[in-house]
Order: sequence, then structure tokens, then C-alpha cells
Amino acid sequence: MKTQVIVLAAGESSRMGRNKLLLMLNDKLVIEHVMDSIEGYRTIVVTGHQPEDIKVIVERCGAKIVHNADYKLGMISSFQVGLRAIDLDTDAVFMALSDNFGFKPILLDMMVEKMLSENALFVSPVFKGKSGHPVLVSKKLFSEFLNLSINKTMKDVVLRYNQEHQYVKGNIWTVFDMDTLEDYRKEVDKVSKQLCMEIDLERKRKNRIKHKKPYVSKPINYPFKALKGAIYGNNV
Repeated sequence: MKTQVIVLAAGESSRMGRNKLLLMLNDKLVIEHVMDSIEGYRTIVVTGHQPEDIKVIVERCGAKIVHNADYKLGMISSFQVGLRAIDLDTDAVFMALSDNFGFKPILLDMMVEKMLSENALFVSPVFKGKSGHPVLVSKKLFSEFLNLSINKTMKDVVLRYNQEHQYVKGNIWTVFDMDTLEDYRKEVDKVSKQLCMEIDLERKRKNRIKHKKPYVSKPINYPFKALKGAIYGNNV
């Protein structure tokens, strides 16, 4: 299956009060984390508001940039611009949000496998009962999205094909929202604690393989001290 990723990065970040793609998370910008999460996949980034802010970063990551001059018309207009820019032989596209980061590229591989095995039209990650992003969309629906009027939403199409919508297990990052600084402050601690648990589980797994004996949990130093400093310091 030939796939591409469409990253919707055209918004104004109006609720954030600044370009959230340029916020520092640990040692990288948000947009750099986004590109890391989809590494290895051919990617189109749809820009809109202040495209020059991320242009150099996106090009350095090897992605193609297309501009949506009508970005104020909403997300569907940006997705349509992205769809018009994909290769003609593309079988499915991942629709990713510009603050959609932290998951591993293997998640995308799992979603492709699910679409193939279940003949699905949509595949989404789910975490604790909540559906997230990115969403894998079959080419069978490309024309339907392209013909969708601006007063409609992508959700209208998703709900129409609910029976053909499949899910794979995601992590907290797939449902992570970063719309406002207040939301961000509340969520970052929860996300970091979840990642601490994942680090500990990975230690246990490696220890079992290496020593074939139980692993005793050790205290984990907070792995995102720089991230917290950025959020509560320079980014606020």
C-alpha cells in the first residue's frame, strides 16, 4: 500500500496566543517532534498562517510544502489542498494535526496493516476509549473529501462510514491536545508521568531479556525537566 502523510499546519494558534509549532519541548520545537513521529513516510505539510515560520524546518526534514491561501475557511480546506498535492497512485493518506506528536512511526505501520486486513476506510488510534490522530484515510474517500463543502466538516464523512472505521491501540500522545497554554500546563505533567511509566516498562522488558530475572523498579529522574522549564518559564 502506497501512503503519504498530510500534516495540517495552517492554523493561527489563536487560542494559544502564539505559534504553538515553535514552542520548545525538551530540546526540540513542536514541529520538529511532529516530523520525527512520521519519519520514513513521504509527507506533505499544508501551511497557512505565517508559513515562513516553519518553512525552513519542514524543508530540512525533507517534506513537501503546499500553501492554503484560504486557511481561514477551516481544516477541511487545508486537507483538500493536501489531497490535491499527493501522488496520483497513493492508496491512503494519514491526516495528522500540527500538534500531533510523540507517537512512534511503528504506529503508522500498524494502522496500514489494520486497513489492509480489515478493508477499512478509516483507521484511527485509540487511547483509553478516546479516538485520536493521525487518521488513515482510504483513497476510496478522497473524492468525497475533495467535494465536501466548506460548511461541512470532516467528521460528517467519518460518521457516515462508521461501520468501516477500524482502530488500533495508541498512546497518550495520540489524544494530546495543545490548544491553549492553560490546557498545556495541565496536560504536560500527565503526559510526562505516562512516559515515565513507559520508560520503566521498557527497562523491565530489556532486563528480562538480558538477565532472565525479575526487574526491580528504580526511581526515574523526571525526563522532561527541560520541557517543564520551557513551559513554565520561557514559553509562558
